[in-house]
Amino acid sequence: MPSVFIKTYGCQMNERDSEAVAAQLVAKGYSLAPSEALADVVLLNTCSVRDNAEHKAVSKMENLAGQFRKHRPGVILGFLGCMAQSRGRELIDQLPDVDLVVGTQKFHRVADYVDDLLAGRRSKIVDIEEEHGSEATIKEHLLNGTAKAKPVTSFVSIMQGCNQYCTFCIVPYTRGQERSRTIPDIVAECRELVSRGVKEITLLGQIVTSYGRRGGESGKVGKRESEQASVAGQNPLSHSPAFSPALTPFVQLLDAVHAIEGLERIRFTSPHPKGYGQDLVAAYARLPKLVESAHLPVQSGSDRVLKLMHRGYTRARFLEIIRQLRAVNPEMGITTDIIVGFPGETDDDFAETLSLAREVEFDNAFVFKYSPRRDTPAAAMPDQLPEEVIEARHAQLLALINEIAEAKHKVCEGRVLQILVEGPSRKNPARLEGRTRANKIVIIEGDARHIGQLLDVRIVRAAPFTLYGDPAILNLN
Repeated sequence: MPSVFIKTYGCQMNERDSEAVAAQLVAKGYSLAPSEALADVVLLNTCSVRDNAEHKAVSKMENLAGQFRKHRPGVILGFLGCMAQSRGRELIDQLPDVDLVVGTQKFHRVADYVDDLLAGRRSKIVDIEEEHGSEATIKEHLLNGTAKAKPVTSFVSIMQGCNQYCTFCIVPYTRGQERSRTIPDIVAECRELVSRGVKEITLLGQIVTSYGRRGGESGKVGKRESEQASVAGQNPLSHSPAFSPALTPFVQLLDAVHAIEGLERIRFTSPHPKGYGQDLVAAYARLPKLVESAHLPVQSGSDRVLKLMHRGYTRARFLEIIRQLRAVNPEMGITTDIIVGFPGETDDDFAETLSLAREVEFDNAFVFKYSPRRDTPAAAMPDQLPEEVIEARHAQLLALINEIAEAKHKVCEGRVLQILVEGPSRKNPARLEGRTRANKIVIIEGDARHIGQLLDVRIVRAAPFTLYGDPAILNLN
């Protein structure tokens, strides 16, 4: 069978989608090529959140098309994901060598479409239509024999789409309205992963804390679903006296996943500050497997800019959520997303963002330069900032974030922290890499038998974004 190479741009949702597509292709007999140069099919899973990501994907495809046109004209080329959804047939018009364009609700169709193209049954395929039930189709994982190594951690997609409509964001237009999977369906997928050795699961959603609140009944556990799950021995809610209809659907899901035997850790991303009610804050205290780590996108420290962004909360409310989380656990690792250079952002607005970063002392932050996305309200707003202003603010905020992060890492020196060993270090395969519960990367000495273990490690050195553990690891045997 032919070989396939998938290159992914963007977020963890895209990573998960790419893995599912790869697993579907492998199930059909395709092999995974180590590089595009050796592949019979090359697919780019794209991102539209920022202009730069789109430019990278288009430029990459132009280069691939030029190379293959001369030397391997039979290679199938395709775009998947958010940019494919946004641009559709326009991509084939722009790049005639592209054979396949598949949108965000059609990932489960990719393997069949590739079959058709290779067999010559179809010449060009564009599918960006909505499909009911598509939120429940991303289930396949590359496990055991089909993976390079036995995975210790895994992403599980619990929903698709977004109803927030932030004025800067194209996601509601590329991912569609919120649609949630059922709790029994998600729990069954998590159980399967744990049975194959996965120790940590990250629940994924565009706004993960909106799980089950919109898009019909899919996020709820109905009587029939509960009875079916119970018959299968998998009633996801019967384990916990804490379950109550008063809990939000997302916290009900956390309870259900927490009950899975053999699972060690639960993470989730990305939430919205509006989703942090008392039940979710309390879940960090009562669910030991829910690690003390929260990625909480703030986007700006200015109330005026937050209102222009249509974020739905104030600076004071965000700070109150941080206070509540640290009251539950002072060790809570808190990261965020921040946009600089939003239209109309003044020096005073930017100063508010700087002061928020100092006040919260984020463990880390993804700092983005505002990029206008077509058909979003912010793209048509007045007072678009000059690129040099955006660049200067980005550099200033990034320097502050790095300074704070380095100081917080330094505090870890001499402490003993628990890590889950995930595998070889990405920078030095001779060493192992793991993460603390607060999501800090730790590098240690060790060998393959330690992968998948929870280890207590003494931190001997702190770099700006990495910790190094003592080779004399506690509880190593």
